[in-house]
Amino acid sequence: MKQLQSIEGPGAPAGLAGRISFLGLASSVLLLGASAISLTGPALASYSPPTPAAFQDEEDDSEDAEEGKKEEEEDDKFLALVGGEIHTGLGGVLRNATLLAKNGKIHSFGYDVDVPEGAEVVDLGGMRVYPGLIAVSSSGLFGGGGDLANSVDPYSQNMTLALAAGITTAVNGNTVAKLKRGHVKGLVVKEDAFESLSYSNGNPQGQLKVNENFQRASEYLREYRAYEEEKRSNKDAKEPSRKGVDDKSVSILRGEIRPRFAANSRTDLMEIAELAQRFGFRPIVEGAREGWTIADHLGRAGVTAIVTPRTRRGKDERQVAEGGSSIENAAKLYQHGVPVVVVPASNGISLGGIVGQDLLHLPIEAGFAIRGGLPEQAALESITLEAARVLGVDYRIGSIEVGKDADLIVTDGDLLHYQTFVQWAIVDGEIVYDKQEEMFFAHIRPRPESALAPEKTVDAGEEGAIDPEGEEEDGDGDDDDEDEDEDEDSEDK
Repeated sequence: MKQLQSIEGPGAPAGLAGRISFLGLASSVLLLGASAISLTGPALASYSPPTPAAFQDEEDDSEDAEEGKKEEEEDDKFLALVGGEIHTGLGGVLRNATLLAKNGKIHSFGYDVDVPEGAEVVDLGGMRVYPGLIAVSSSGLFGGGGDLANSVDPYSQNMTLALAAGITTAVNGNTVAKLKRGHVKGLVVKEDAFESLSYSNGNPQGQLKVNENFQRASEYLREYRAYEEEKRSNKDAKEPSRKGVDDKSVSILRGEIRPRFAANSRTDLMEIAELAQRFGFRPIVEGAREGWTIADHLGRAGVTAIVTPRTRRGKDERQVAEGGSSIENAAKLYQHGVPVVVVPASNGISLGGIVGQDLLHLPIEAGFAIRGGLPEQAALESITLEAARVLGVDYRIGSIEVGKDADLIVTDGDLLHYQTFVQWAIVDGEIVYDKQEEMFFAHIRPRPESALAPEKTVDAGEEGAIDPEGEEEDGDGDDDDEDEDEDEDSEDK
């Protein structure tokens, strides 16, 4: 018999055993039509054709998987913001785009976003979408004491007003929490956001104590590193004692938590910067009123400044060096590499007396930083992303990115303009504030209703109804043309 063709694979063994020829077709058997082919020999002996029951089991498994997937999709909660101008907080702007939130997280945003059936859809009509604002210091927003687990008031008036200002996250004491109106669970984002320390020339004993704590903590960490090295070769190595070592200072030097200082004078700021460089940590300084005079030193020390641009304080005339407040403070700090976070003069909500410098006007405060020379993008970040970074929660909030929490605000204009209103505030993918539904600002520039959904439905024949030709009926059932003819006849007579 003539050999018709042979095929040799690269990994096949050499010789006749490594050849698969068409002569071997005589030793193969076609089973179950075209659905299965089995070779003769050992392969045939080990082959067992699938039974109808096996096919049925596979079909059942696939159906169960599809049903489970459908149930999961039905349980998912979607919110779609359609036709908005999305400001990501990272410098990007997408006009007439769609943002889809799924189960409290940002699922997708852009121009080719598929909105699933059953999603809650909000037609923005060109309004702007920003990340929710963050107040790194607040008072009275949660309507209770410092323990958010037991004392939060989910319907606090101050919480509603803060949401009206665009604030979706705030620091309460030392806890970072969300203003999730109507909820008492899932508020806390992070506990122990920072460690407050005092380091001022006005308290030399306190300065000495802080220095000693950092010195002992630094020596302990040095000894502990040596102990870890020795332990690799000597299992009997003795761990250094922590007696007399301040645990908070150890956590700061390890980078587990950042220290927060309150300082305004040039001298205090300089000494905090030197302390940070000596022991190798990155401090947070609240106030930093005269920071513009030594911005380069603060930048080298890795300082983050929490400033109030509208602060006004004259120079101490006893000092020769520059001093006092400056509206350019935030801009000069930023130019020298100091991250800037903006806060108003008051960390609460004010409804009486002279207002304008409380949390209701957080965006306005950032606007004054722009007036002093801070770039607009940096001003936006000072109340969003940079605020999240200083609290160590930027992996969840502070910008519009896929996978982050859907904490968003929708405004009817530039966020930093004094005439702009927040129309909706969204926390964890849920609308928790709607300007039109609250009594505080609903009467000011009411939001226009959609043309597809008139404010009041009027039946045909009623006063104010619109006929198919677009003419308004008077509701009396008579034809207007006949009335006009009768009026003309009476005039002729």
